[in-house]
Amino acid sequence: MAALPTGIPFGPDDAAWSTGLDRLRTAGATRVSAPSADPRETYPQLPELPPGRFQLPARGLDATEYAQAEDLFRRYVEDHSSRSLGYQLHWSEDFARRLAPYLGLQLNNIGDPYQHGAFMPNSKVLERAVLDYFASLWNAKWPHRAGDPESYWGYVLTMGASEGNIQALWNARECLSGKPLAGQPRLPADTAHENPNARHPVVFFSRETHYSLTKAVNLLGLDTFHALGSSRYPDANPLGPGTEWPTEVPCVGGVDGPGAIDVEKLSLLVRFFVRRGHPVFVNLNYGSTFKGAFDDVPEAARAVHEICAEYGMAERTFPSDREGTGARPRPGYWIHVDAALGAAYVPYLRMARAAGLVESAPPPFDFRLPQVHSLTVSAHKWMGAPWPCGVFMTRNGLRMPPPRSSEYIGGTDTTLSGSRNGFSALLMWDYLAHHSYDDLARQAAECDRLARLAHERLLKLQSGLGVDLLVSRSPWSLAVRFRRPDEAILRRYSLAYETLLVDGVERPYAHLYVVPHVTEGLIDALLRDLGQPGAFAGGAAA
Repeated sequence: MAALPTGIPFGPDDAAWSTGLDRLRTAGATRVSAPSADPRETYPQLPELPPGRFQLPARGLDATEYAQAEDLFRRYVEDHSSRSLGYQLHWSEDFARRLAPYLGLQLNNIGDPYQHGAFMPNSKVLERAVLDYFASLWNAKWPHRAGDPESYWGYVLTMGASEGNIQALWNARECLSGKPLAGQPRLPADTAHENPNARHPVVFFSRETHYSLTKAVNLLGLDTFHALGSSRYPDANPLGPGTEWPTEVPCVGGVDGPGAIDVEKLSLLVRFFVRRGHPVFVNLNYGSTFKGAFDDVPEAARAVHEICAEYGMAERTFPSDREGTGARPRPGYWIHVDAALGAAYVPYLRMARAAGLVESAPPPFDFRLPQVHSLTVSAHKWMGAPWPCGVFMTRNGLRMPPPRSSEYIGGTDTTLSGSRNGFSALLMWDYLAHHSYDDLARQAAECDRLARLAHERLLKLQSGLGVDLLVSRSPWSLAVRFRRPDEAILRRYSLAYETLLVDGVERPYAHLYVVPHVTEGLIDALLRDLGQPGAFAGGAAA
């Protein structure tokens, strides 16, 4: 074994890395790998968090070192959290006081939410209450009943809506490619008389779609309309024959527009593949990541359904789904709504509109629309859960069959993640138990008011400075975009940013996001900083 290096400083006392091994008395305990370089010179550095304070030498940290490191880290997190304006996240909930006693316990919701399972310290009773709450909020048929295909099925995610997007694509792939569905017989496929494209789904999404969707497409081996069009029909792009296929469905107004999917162009692209026998998966956004844009879900879903109906693809029965076997017709398309923010916000904004608290709200997005097959939401965004989590929901008759029952877990595992974080269901239950519809409708109205106020004050700042700050806000969005400021302001307010190429010219945007912890005072503090000399790269503000 190579000699362990002694010269690399490591840990809060800057002692050589290998000195921590001197205290070990267990035979063979030094059979560990030494650092090949100084981590302090390899990893990104933050001035507020000197890495030596947090490194873990073999001896561990003593009580004083731990207290100093923990205090430094906590102050860093609290400081940045108090000024965070750039992401769809908030942290105004008092979870710590109410739920701290659970952190020394195990809560593992392994397996299906509707089976008790063998591991009893779980929170499935709370998970089912949360799922029923959202099923009601999203106009699904509830409660879940195993034998009722019209009722909902879903589960609390261990990741956020990214996991929900993967689950949706996975489920849709099985459904659209003719695999058995839950409660249906597993019959051999008979493809002799089928259109060769009948089991080859094609995925559609706009440029405003979260990157997790493209990651899921690659993970599951699915074809996007761009990939299949470019390889099989290179000169037949319906948006412009002889031109290259776009990588995403265009949005209304182009790259610098409000961010809603262009339904007319979506229809042209969908029709091209449906008329050739391909089933289609369409992702729609409801509160997109950067622009906070809302696709017109009713219009897009209706257009896709009508195209599929025209070509006999609205409902399909595969040759293997023989009569008398209990098989049900299935759709030839799948509409998924990525509502990571919107599904936990807009229902209350619509309540606020009905109560006269706001003038308007986005169109519906949920299971009242018969064309919608699945949707997902993140709980760490609007609800303020302290770690990523969320909900996936679909129609029970469309879900995949579970794998074989596992005696070890006392049931079937119908979820992507398997062992699931039972604390997430507890957090969501706690949040919903402490907030009435009235509370949440008023909260939604206030966030809408602050987003409009931020937009107006940024326009006023733009006028006062006499420069184009690229200020814009998409309809109903909680995000307000403006010219990207300097690095210090980006870091101070945790501002997200994105560069758009508009007619060959780069437009450097940042945005603020109004979520429940954001106050008028915090918005004004940002505006004061934006009004200072040198606040914008390139001298936009003199």
